[in-house]
Amino acid sequence: MRSNPSLILASASPRRRELLDQIGIQYRVVVADLDEVALEGELPGDYVLRMAREKAGAVRRREMATIPVLGADTEVILDSRILGKPVDRQHAIDMLSGLSGRTHEVWSAVAVVMPDGRILQDLNVTRVSFAVMEPDWIETYCETGDPMDKAGAYGVQGLAAQKIERLEGSYSGVMGLPLFETTQLLRQAGLFDF
Repeated sequence: MRSNPSLILASASPRRRELLDQIGIQYRVVVADLDEVALEGELPGDYVLRMAREKAGAVRRREMATIPVLGADTEVILDSRILGKPVDRQHAIDMLSGLSGRTHEVWSAVAVVMPDGRILQDLNVTRVSFAVMEPDWIETYCETGDPMDKAGAYGVQGLAAQKIERLEGSYSGVMGLPLFETTQLLRQAGLFDF
């Protein structure tokens, strides 16, 4: 809990907290705890935007928030498929093997739900290209446990950075919260005056 928060972050992600700290906003954390399942035929952009809105909306209602609530969702998309987070070590190995030597997209949505229910939202899409990841490297990386709570089974800010050849777009978006879009929304919400 922070003194005089001007925002509620509807996320348990330590990476999102780190990114909000970077832009100097005062916030408090309330976890949304939603079922994050894509609807039948739902497109990736629609899915991440819906998840960001639903997380923020659920926290706003539960907390009866009198300050804006920020929700976010980040997904790795390969061949038009949402990869999600790995359920176990073998799933992480399979995901990373599929990403090896290929370019994929990371879709990161942010939504700010205002106390009056108005919704501000935006979406960032970043292309990430991995070098070939040798099976031994993937095994060793998965042994660290780092892939287990991350979309696509990797964190751009961790050991996986060794294998990222190119990133076209937002580093912070791949990390979990696109700071440019987030700052623009928070400015619209009246939380930044510079």
